[in-house]
Amino acid sequence: MTKAMSEITAKMVGELRAKTGAGLMDCKKALKETNGNEDEAIDLLRKKGIASAAKKADRDASDGLVDCYIHMGGKIGVMVEVNCETDFVAKTDDFKALVRDIAMHIAAASPTCVNREDVPAEVIEKEKEIAAGQVQGKPENIVEKIVSGKLEKVYQEIVLLEQPFVKNPDVTIQDLLKAQITKMGENIVVNRFARFQIGA
Repeated sequence: MTKAMSEITAKMVGELRAKTGAGLMDCKKALKETNGNEDEAIDLLRKKGIASAAKKADRDASDGLVDCYIHMGGKIGVMVEVNCETDFVAKTDDFKALVRDIAMHIAAASPTCVNREDVPAEVIEKEKEIAAGQVQGKPENIVEKIVSGKLEKVYQEIVLLEQPFVKNPDVTIQDLLKAQITKMGENIVVNRFARFQIGA
């Protein structure tokens, strides 16, 4: 059962803001547009957030932070550089927490590169060969679809931006960045990282 517009309370707006990181007015408007349905309001804000994040993606991100994360008593270490547009945002607790979350995620999920454009051509070719070898004897158009699907899974395993976030597997690291871009009002980019593991 939907709530009337008059029933949209400050508590509902506050809870939606806590879940999405969107501004209070945006949350109130989204709840009004969805008649108080929180799930629909979240979807609406995500759609709008992705749109506003896309607008900011072309802006120069030349400030930011380098952070380190040490895990398992010194057995795994990560160093990551995350960029934003201004020193002001780089110094905020929200940005520091984001960088720490990304470093922690890298320690746990072992990505090998930031985005799919960084995946070496030889890795892609090798994965295509393996996938094609597993589906021999099927029609060529079916083979292409299966190989393409297997390659997408490989990207989700090794590309940081396409991995499900370890703290919330319902969103990818790219989704996490887009939400924070909307919240902080600046372009945010993971520039590079290094992951070290004893014996690896």
